[in-house]
Amino acid sequence: MSEPAPKVSVIRMYKAREEIYPREIKGWYASWRWVCVWLTQIVFYGLPWLSWNDRQAVLFDLTARKFYLFGVVLWPQDFIYLALLLIICASALFLFTAVGGRLWCGYSCPQTVYTEIFMWIESKIEGNRSQRMRLDKQPMSASKFAKKTAKHLAWGVFSLWTGFTFVGYFTPIHELSASVMTLGLGPWEWFWVLFYGFATYGNAGWMREQVCMYMCPYARFQSSMFDPDTLIITYDKERGEPRGARSKSAGKSSLGDCIDCSMCVQVCPTGIDIRNGLQYECIGCAACIDACNSVMDKVGAPRGLIRYSTDNAMRNKLSDKEIRKRATRPRVLIYSAILLVIIGVFFGSLYTRTPLKMDVIRDRGSMGREVEDGMIENVYRLQIMNTDEKPHKYKLSVSGVESIALSTPEVVELNSTESRAVPVRVRVGPGKGEKGSNKITFELQAIDDERLHVKEKAVFIVPR
Repeated sequence: MSEPAPKVSVIRMYKAREEIYPREIKGWYASWRWVCVWLTQIVFYGLPWLSWNDRQAVLFDLTARKFYLFGVVLWPQDFIYLALLLIICASALFLFTAVGGRLWCGYSCPQTVYTEIFMWIESKIEGNRSQRMRLDKQPMSASKFAKKTAKHLAWGVFSLWTGFTFVGYFTPIHELSASVMTLGLGPWEWFWVLFYGFATYGNAGWMREQVCMYMCPYARFQSSMFDPDTLIITYDKERGEPRGARSKSAGKSSLGDCIDCSMCVQVCPTGIDIRNGLQYECIGCAACIDACNSVMDKVGAPRGLIRYSTDNAMRNKLSDKEIRKRATRPRVLIYSAILLVIIGVFFGSLYTRTPLKMDVIRDRGSMGREVEDGMIENVYRLQIMNTDEKPHKYKLSVSGVESIALSTPEVVELNSTESRAVPVRVRVGPGKGEKGSNKITFELQAIDDERLHVKEKAVFIVPR
């Protein structure tokens, strides 16, 4: 008699997606989410159209290797400022997460913002949650086809506008607009408009919560930034359990305040049940708080069954005052101090930054040569960058060796935000200077502005 075949267990690494139909909800947190939507979109879509000094206020001109940020012009040599800006963003993320959990995810993350916009478009065309669910269950008809087509067309137009705006940060947007009208965009501009538009359409229209749950790494390492005093969205089990439906006039009963209406689940954009505790899928949008508060108002129970609180507060029944007091714990103070120091360094260095740079490069083909009347000549190339948005005249001088002088013009004129290589010949008199290398200093001073002044060291070679 043969033995029965062993049972094979299948482990699925990826859960098949179930369509989520979030219910629209109004409330205090929903209003704040829309405030963030408006603010972020006004900034994103509006900045490229602002003018500053007769040019685009914010422009990352990769071809010319210049970054324009209002009154500041940054060059590749100023990469340190970008590094500082990224460190500031990372430090702020750590601070805000330690204090208030996933505030960034719930209110200002581009994925959350664009998903909110796309769901608003969807609700205006296909109807509310119940209507959308019924529509998806219906067989294809002329009415369903028209609604689906209109929705995707609206999504597509908005996505292309988003891609166009994104490229407008790298190509002057007025030139870009003229090129779009004549279909004269370059190949890279076409690629990035379509790519960024497609990414917006796919992420906010189709993938939605899948981006937060599977693609975004923040959900995975957020627990390392949480502690028992971090504000998170919590369900008060002691007050809410046991669950059960009842009427407003039922009076006192053995049931908890949760009437098991599932409204908190229906409004959740990731489809979780917050009553099961904090989960990594929770993006902290507080839609469940607004939904629960509205239900509590209807049944005559106090608000706050689902609320922002902390593990310590729930466990030890801390008051709001005690929660706020614990917000200034050592971890938060350290994060705040680090963030303030980095911000101070960033703006301090920008404020004291001299919009003039000079690099000295020796002519490698001629280390030092004797010219007329026994004078010794060295040749250099000065890479001078005027990062100011005004043209300037500069006086060039050299020092460090007796009788040293320039044999080329002393005055150099540069246009606004211009970088130029200036060949320079330097001579010393016969018998001056030591054999071999001599330390010298080039000095560049703006004639019309005392603040613009730089010095660079170099070496003058006297043949042995």
